[in-house]
Amino acid sequence: MKMRVASLLLLTICCLLLAVAPAMADTELYSNGPYNGTISGYNTGYGWAVSDSFTVPANSSIETLSIVYWDPSRSDTLTTEDVAFSAAPLPTTGFQTYTATNTFLTQNLFGYYLFQADFSFANVPWSGAGWVTLQNACTTGGCSDGSAAAFWDENNGQSQAFQNNGTGAIGSESFTLNGTTGGGTTPEPSSILLLGSGILGLAGVLRRKLNR
Repeated sequence: MKMRVASLLLLTICCLLLAVAPAMADTELYSNGPYNGTISGYNTGYGWAVSDSFTVPANSSIETLSIVYWDPSRSDTLTTEDVAFSAAPLPTTGFQTYTATNTFLTQNLFGYYLFQADFSFANVPWSGAGWVTLQNACTTGGCSDGSAAAFWDENNGQSQAFQNNGTGAIGSESFTLNGTTGGGTTPEPSSILLLGSGILGLAGVLRRKLNR
């Protein structure tokens, strides 16, 4: 009987860990494909804005955005970017300033240095189609014209894209959105752990009774 109680405890713990894991796991919600690095790049600094479309599963939570950008300087990396998620391209409101984490990738045939920039969000709930827009890029060289440049890599992926230069559609850019899905159906880890504590407590009471 004691072995059966111990087995029950172990099985309960394993089930709880498996239940919590999907709720915490970060998954790829949308990717516009790998970076190209040889076509072109669109400026997202000093007055320029670029929007790219995406589609994520229902009840998603967007938590990270990864882009690739061109920079004429190896040391002049991206520091901050204004990011907005919207139902239509090139919004004028809804922007938040986020800090970039940079990873050097390579130097292309035009002499530009390619970096991956990662941005983290507390929680951006989204379902279905939308647009992500970048503007007001700042680098270690500054934020004004002539002192900084961060050109979002064009890779002509499946997304649609626009820049606020009045020319209409442009080739889309390389980016990936990560996060979680199914927020309405996955139990919160705290709720699962509370349930587990109750089960374990009940098992402890049963064990004490059996030991008498």
